[in-house]
Amino acid sequence: MKELIIHADRVSYETTRKTKFAEEISKEMEKSEMSDVIWARIAVEKSDEEDLPGIAQQAVEDLLSVSDQIKCKNVMLYPYAHLLFGSTPASPESAIQLIKDIEGALKAEGFNVVRAPFGYYKKFKVETKGHPLSELSRVFTPGMKAEKKEMKIKSVETEEKVSDSLKKEAGLQSRFYVLTPDGKLVEHEKFNYRGHEGLQKFMTYETKKVRAYEKEPPHIKIMKEHEFVDYEPGTDQGNFRWYPNGRLIKKILEKSITDFCVDYGAMEVETPIMYDFEHPALKKYLSRFPARQYVVLSDEKKLFLRFSACFGQFLMATGMVISHKHLPLKMYELTKYSFRREQGGELAGLKRLRAFTMPDMHAFCRDIPQAQEEFERQLGLGISWLGSVGLFDKSEVGFRIETDFFNKNKEWYVGMVKRIGRPVLVEMFDERYAYFITKFEFNFVDSMDKASALTTVQIDVENADTYGIHFVDEDGSKKKPVITHASISGSLERVVYALLEKEGMRMEKGEKAMLPLWLSPTQVRIIPISEKHMEYAGKLFSSFDGVRADIDDREESLGKKIRQAEKDWVPYVVVVGDKEMESGKLAITVRETGTKKEMKAEELAAEIRKKTEGKPFEQLSLPKELSLRPIFYG
Repeated sequence: MKELIIHADRVSYETTRKTKFAEEISKEMEKSEMSDVIWARIAVEKSDEEDLPGIAQQAVEDLLSVSDQIKCKNVMLYPYAHLLFGSTPASPESAIQLIKDIEGALKAEGFNVVRAPFGYYKKFKVETKGHPLSELSRVFTPGMKAEKKEMKIKSVETEEKVSDSLKKEAGLQSRFYVLTPDGKLVEHEKFNYRGHEGLQKFMTYETKKVRAYEKEPPHIKIMKEHEFVDYEPGTDQGNFRWYPNGRLIKKILEKSITDFCVDYGAMEVETPIMYDFEHPALKKYLSRFPARQYVVLSDEKKLFLRFSACFGQFLMATGMVISHKHLPLKMYELTKYSFRREQGGELAGLKRLRAFTMPDMHAFCRDIPQAQEEFERQLGLGISWLGSVGLFDKSEVGFRIETDFFNKNKEWYVGMVKRIGRPVLVEMFDERYAYFITKFEFNFVDSMDKASALTTVQIDVENADTYGIHFVDEDGSKKKPVITHASISGSLERVVYALLEKEGMRMEKGEKAMLPLWLSPTQVRIIPISEKHMEYAGKLFSSFDGVRADIDDREESLGKKIRQAEKDWVPYVVVVGDKEMESGKLAITVRETGTKKEMKAEELAAEIRKKTEGKPFEQLSLPKELSLRPIFYG
């Protein structure tokens, strides 16, 4: 059984029409409304039929636990088959029985319960409360309880570790504005969003805080069909397998962002992926970071899997001798992997996942003014990198700022907004809920109006003290640095998500989708018309040095091969026949422009190398002949 729990100020529904699976209901069940309510959307799976009472018991015990934490005893049980991404649904009779069992057990515990009818199309309205425990997701399976007792990695869904920062964030009273390049600070409700529809969607996402998807995001279908990446059923939710095409894209992105940071002057390091819960500095930091952790037991010692590179880099800096002459001192790691125990209802393909590749850079600065200089330089670095992958123009920018710090530095912020060149969201808070006084984020807004942070930088005023990091000043005294936290790209899985969502939106408009040329797994597809052209196609392949080329040698019609190249988003398609063998010139279809042209193989290779100059290059680890490639997803 899959369940998405929302703690809402108000939920209402009204049935519109029956499906063939509709149960018979009373007039009272056709519509209902509840306030201060636990809205439990439930999807019952075929496997649940092995132990319906056991599944019901698990769900009831969990709802009792949630109710105890948020002090709410109003529950709406809502059948919701949309949660069954790829799963087989239970029979309608089993699903109805299970939900009725949950209803009866909750009522016996003194709960006020409304059960929405099964098998009806319904329109609904929901106003979520927006605190850290207001959106939770659960998966219950037969025999689940016995299995959990034996687990060494404990699920946060069964043993939730909520940091003080998350709790504080839940009660945060922040205010949202729009800051324009000409320096106007406008309350978000009063801003004219005409021409800035993306910013309006981002603002709505931030103020309403509805994070969960109600249907599958488009990039999931694309990533599977193109054999980039897929779910791994043999592990925890939010972990993925990367096929050769996807691994190539990810590998190139890893090289690109690492080069950006190293060229910027960062020292590349590597640190462990798990740490001691009881380490004094780490324990304090965990309480101040708004994230959930995986917990690991090792010889009765409790460890946690890192959710950033902060832990290792800060512990490393604690033992270093740092002079004021070294500042700002920059340290970088491409974490493979960082782990966050995100709530299941928020997991959606590559947008939000539990194991991810995060390029983490920290700069140790002399004081706040130097940290501000670094912050602004890193804003420029983010603009440059996002531009290189084609995502800067598709991003909306948000600044989160402690109110006093904004009032003292308004002109500095206006200068950065001018550099961005468009209005930005500003969230102001009077009391810090974490270690930073300000941060910025570049957010991609997808086709379902959900936002995802890519580039992000923070100014940290706490952790030098927490970890005992210091530098030696000119007078020989020890001083605490101010630290910037930066991920110039954001998680690389999320970059792939944004690229695919962006192309998905283009496809919806009837446009041809394609990845940037330097990221395309196949840059040139050579298509011999018949068997007698195969040998020449092989010779052409050797002409594409420094270019990713392949040959469609399958026993298929020319039309089918061309359609496959279209489906694969291949930037350059070369058809080879008698004419091409005689003239030495190739008939080339250019996907980006939709045009056709003739040129020699060496000329095409040179054109591609010129267009991808300065970008990392990697070979694709698949056979050059399509007939020799296995099918990874079908």
